[in-house]
Amino acid sequence: MRDLTGRSLLAVFAHPDDESIACGGLLAWCADRGARVSLVCATRGEGRGTGEVRARELEAAATILGLSDVVMLDYADGMLPWVDTAALETGLREAIRQRHPDVVITFGEDGLYWHPDHIAVHERTTAAVAALGPDAPALYYVSMPPGRMRAAVDAVAARTSNPEPPLCILGIRDPDAFGALAPEPTLVVEAGAFAGRKLAAIRCHQSQLADDALAALTDEEAVRFLGMEHFRRASAGSSDDVFLEQFGRGPRADVARRGGNHARRPA
Repeated sequence: MRDLTGRSLLAVFAHPDDESIACGGLLAWCADRGARVSLVCATRGEGRGTGEVRARELEAAATILGLSDVVMLDYADGMLPWVDTAALETGLREAIRQRHPDVVITFGEDGLYWHPDHIAVHERTTAAVAALGPDAPALYYVSMPPGRMRAAVDAVAARTSNPEPPLCILGIRDPDAFGALAPEPTLVVEAGAFAGRKLAAIRCHQSQLADDALAALTDEEAVRFLGMEHFRRASAGSSDDVFLEQFGRGPRADVARRGGNHARRPA
């Protein structure tokens, strides 16, 4: 894969830890190839920990992933569907304008696991990109491969003697919710070589990992359960060819083996 110096990507998510679990492999891979990778996080995640702690955790995760800059907005955790939508959209649009990314990545309609804050960020980011007209970057939605988080929980439970093995994934008690009913991806990224960094970034969010299967994953399991990431190109935004397409392949083979655990090393 060619050097990506001069290319740029902006991720837009709702809470600290979203960036790592959703697409930490791709973010690290892009940064490793020289792209400028930035993050806008709409809240400080104070609903599940203090904002100061979660901000520090995000900074640590950003360092591991190689992010160039991180902007944390001050919207209240858990309230994004009810904030001033015009103000949030304007703020996101300005963040995009300032960074001139080739690609913006955010949540899909399913919000990874139907989280209302995530869905609100999906809606406002889509509107912000669409409002940029001919100056808009390409827009991609990230989703989770169905069944992967359930498989991670089951793998950890199978090798523990604890009568109550870890059941959470970042505080979510139903691992089947991740990727459930998500639209089929247009881009499947096999980032197994970066799964270790993705897991390390997830583990920076220690305040969120109580009774969590991710905290117990081995490096091999990280490749199996975290190494594949799904993306879908949006109708909003630029339709030009962009560098992101270098990182993956079409979805058909993966859809046929959603429970599979193979990963291709980056070229």
